[in-house]
Amino acid sequence: MKQILMIEASPRGKNSASRSVANALADLYPSAKLMRRDLAAEHLPHLDEITLQAISTKDLAEAERLKDAARQSDQLTDELLASDLLVIATPMWNFGIPSAVKAWIDLVVRPDRTFRYADSGVLGLANDKKAILVLASGGVFTEGPWRPWDFVEPYLRQILGFIGIVDVQTVRVEGMNIPLLAADAVPKAIEAVEELAL
Repeated sequence: MKQILMIEASPRGKNSASRSVANALADLYPSAKLMRRDLAAEHLPHLDEITLQAISTKDLAEAERLKDAARQSDQLTDELLASDLLVIATPMWNFGIPSAVKAWIDLVVRPDRTFRYADSGVLGLANDKKAILVLASGGVFTEGPWRPWDFVEPYLRQILGFIGIVDVQTVRVEGMNIPLLAADAVPKAIEAVEELAL
């Protein structure tokens, strides 16, 4: 493992369950270069007309003219493509991902950089990478009545697969708002991280 890209979204800082588990994961690879993107602190922009045009144009002259608008997306995409392991550590908010994570996704899912349209459909270009999703939630979404309400893991697996990252493992930090489960949620998730076979 040469490089890990860690995307963190919780604004809770040291009190964040997803960050605690992601840190334990990073500790398993002391020799790897760790790149952190703290989306709670960085506030990536959502796509606007100019940025969308800059990252999707196929016209070389237009791309040159708009290169400043594409600069941040270029940097984020380069980080992803240079990494062996992607870790997305995020809370579940209202059954989905925080908008900061969606902003990052929108800036790195790019035609001719991380995917390409082909005769047979879409070809992912971010191949030969692994991903680990560290998902924290107040409730339990792996089983029981709330399972159909989980729009985090299915979406992240779908979008990562779209760009070619199909080796995806998930670690859950569940029940953070349920008194009987909260105290053990982080320790159990850290145990699960340590058992991951990468």
